[in-house]
Amino acid sequence: MSVRAEGILPSWLKQELPDEAVLEGKRQLRLSKINTVCADAKCPNLNSCFKKNSLTFLILGNACTRNCRFCAVGKAKKSGLPVDTDEPSRIIGLVEKLGLKYVVITSVTRDDLPDGGASEFVRVIETARHSDKGIKIELLIPDFSGKPFALEALVAAAPEVIGHNIETVKRVHGELKPQCSYDLSILVLEKIKKLSPSQITKSSIMLGLGEERDEVINTMRDLRGSAVDILTLGQYLSPGKEYYPVVKFIEEERFGEYRDIGLSLGFRAVLSGPKVRSSYSAQDLYLEAANA
Repeated sequence: MSVRAEGILPSWLKQELPDEAVLEGKRQLRLSKINTVCADAKCPNLNSCFKKNSLTFLILGNACTRNCRFCAVGKAKKSGLPVDTDEPSRIIGLVEKLGLKYVVITSVTRDDLPDGGASEFVRVIETARHSDKGIKIELLIPDFSGKPFALEALVAAAPEVIGHNIETVKRVHGELKPQCSYDLSILVLEKIKKLSPSQITKSSIMLGLGEERDEVINTMRDLRGSAVDILTLGQYLSPGKEYYPVVKFIEEERFGEYRDIGLSLGFRAVLSGPKVRSSYSAQDLYLEAANA
């Protein structure tokens, strides 16, 4: 149920070309000095999501202090980069302009900051709730080196969803994310649930990196062992020749199988498909999990 990668995308992964509305949206983001993981990480769903006003905002700049081999986000050339204190206001200003009621916030990893940037996530939440108390917030966080006070601050801010992506199976994890730890990521998700058992949590797995079926299922079990509520699975696409290569293109039938297995393991919501990304259809998944 897989197709060996040969540099040509299978038909089921073809994407639509950007139209004028999408190009204008990208221009407005540049003018507003607002980063999105959609553009900075070269998400293949950028065009379709932008048409729906579905954005994943990227805070704390667009330069990461880690060097994950799959990620197109820029790498920090020096430590101690300044924090843009006006960033939350600019983001929520655009949220108001677009009339968004469900907002996804992620960040680069900032190991140079004492709390890893957790306080900036909190500031975005506070700014959003000051603007509209009914707004729903989903966070996609780095591991913050597992610092308890950083996780405590995020849980106390009470976003609707806190996500942290495992990304791949344990065997591949160290090669794909050399400055990260599979076990720490599992522990972060576990700590969040212990701090607030009612907090909805989420994680994501990329497929096509050379993982075996049993390894994917074992990763799902590890995530459920940390009481993760929402799981997404999607096809990895390499951003360029200098990044980790695609080993295989996974066919849709296998994604369907993984969805069924995930639901049988007890996830409250599972989205599994070639074009799925961790923040894809985020609001729908939250509603499914919240009502499960």
